Amino acid sequence: LFLLSATCLFVSTDAQSPVYKKNDPVPFFANKVGPFANPSEQYEYYTLPFCAPKEEIRKGLHLGEVLAGDRMMTTLFSLPYMVNFDNKKLCSYTLRPKDMQVFQSAIDQDYYFEFIYDDLPVWGFIGEKETKMVHGRNITSYHLFTHYIFSITHNGKGQVIEINWEHDPTSLLDITDTTDGVDVTFHYTAKWTQSHLESRDHVERAAPEHLEIRWFSIFNSIVTVLLLTGFLATILVRVLKNDMLRYARSDEEETLESEDTGWKLVHGDVFRFPNNKELFCAILGNGVQLLSITIGVLFLACLGLYSSYNRGALFVAALLIFALTSGVNGYIAASMYTKMEGQNWVWSVVMSYFLFLGPFFVAATFLNFVAVAYGSSSALPFGTVVVILLILTLVSFPLNIVGGITGRNFSTPFEAPCRTTKMPREIPPLPWNRSTVFQVAIAGLLPFSAIYIELYYVFASVWGHKLYSLYGILTLVFLILLIVTAFITVALTYFQLAVEDHHWWWRAVHVGGSAGFYVFAYCIYYFKFKAKMSGFMQTSFFFGYMGMVCYGTWLLLGTVGFFSSLAFVKYIYRSIKCD
Repeated sequence: LFLLSATCLFVSTDAQSPVYKKNDPVPFFANKVGPFANPSEQYEYYTLPFCAPKEEIRKGLHLGEVLAGDRMMTTLFSLPYMVNFDNKKLCSYTLRPKDMQVFQSAIDQDYYFEFIYDDLPVWGFIGEKETKMVHGRNITSYHLFTHYIFSITHNGKGQVIEINWEHDPTSLLDITDTTDGVDVTFHYTAKWTQSHLESRDHVERAAPEHLEIRWFSIFNSIVTVLLLTGFLATILVRVLKNDMLRYARSDEEETLESEDTGWKLVHGDVFRFPNNKELFCAILGNGVQLLSITIGVLFLACLGLYSSYNRGALFVAALLIFALTSGVNGYIAASMYTKMEGQNWVWSVVMSYFLFLGPFFVAATFLNFVAVAYGSSSALPFGTVVVILLILTLVSFPLNIVGGITGRNFSTPFEAPCRTTKMPREIPPLPWNRSTVFQVAIAGLLPFSAIYIELYYVFASVWGHKLYSLYGILTLVFLILLIVTAFITVALTYFQLAVEDHHWWWRAVHVGGSAGFYVFAYCIYYFKFKAKMSGFMQTSFFFGYMGMVCYGTWLLLGTVGFFSSLAFVKYIYRSIKCD
């Protein structure tokens, strides 16, 4: 039933959109208002003193819409299907001085509104301000838009295709003087035209120049991967071949062990298990789970299940996939912990469950309290929080435990090509360019350079007001990111072993996940120089959630880097004769 309900949630497509006849009423809801530059800071529409229906009627929302911050309610607007009219009166009332001050503050912050018409969002601004120099002083005047013009298109088959909003520049109400109240009358106009488009899917297209920039980014990333592959083929393959030939010749000539140099010399220590096994295995479990979530979300996106008329579907998809893949987390953590001969597997499984979810829950709870303090519609209602907790406690956590038990019972022994010595070998002094800090600093640069262009468009969509639609390009960029991360981690692992440093387990995780630090640095750059966000709420939302995204990036890419390095290390030591 759980899977069936999740599936039914996503089956909202254009083919199922309502079909209307002329004069049929079309659902119209007021959703939210907020500062245009602060997408997370949003409020219910009637927090501003607009004229409202006498009876408040709210639309029933599904989980995804609530998570997206939607709070829809009926309005006085009425736009029947294919009915044109001009300058129709909406309402008349008196704005009190306090109301005008509220509108002035909203105009100062560039407030926008969002309506929902037949599940299609339509945005507009509530007013404008103008500053003029009068007698040597700057005088600011405020004007409220009082005439809304809706331009609506249909496909001639009873379906609404698109709706846009504009205001009549001749219908402005001056609300600069707040000493006395002022009468206001709102009007609206509906203009219907037939579109050449057959469905709404054709509306969601990126501009050609943006598409060219993105494909250039893909081409640049592919060239990067090819260059890196050539680098590895030239350096690693040739060097490894020479090393293996030299070691084989040494074995045939029965030379002394002291003549061995490089990575063969640490064959007795390279498979020595790392410290903090519980934490290490928990990282691997979370990394595999986050990789599964990302693949699942991108797969559903490529099927076209996220759209402007399937609101909040991405949030629900991420939540359900997280719950269903918790068993993968427990299985990987317990399996690797058993391979490493750990004894406290229960603690390892519990740690794996809360390693990412714990900090995310703390951050989300704090941000929810911030939203509540601001009176924002971004705050999750109590009932929604209960639903999420039930999903986590009744589905996610039990699956994690079941996965852990399965991983422990079906885990096979760790297959090391070389026998590990009892006493660890002392690591010789390392040059500064072989230190962990330096390698981590340079390792993330190449993976980040392969994604930074597309990262801008993702940020502009997540922290803006547009729906991201080019998921095919995003999937290809993500695949390139995984390949580059694996290659760079393998290369640095070889260089580490070549200087007789056998502590590669943890370093492979840090090196692989180092792109997460670059993403966080990009977050700071984007917030300061690209976005116009301001205020404590928006700042805390941006850095709170992006901090968790970067932490998840570190876990995911660190896991990819480790497993790539593990396969590489097993391969090279399997190719030589170990004592």
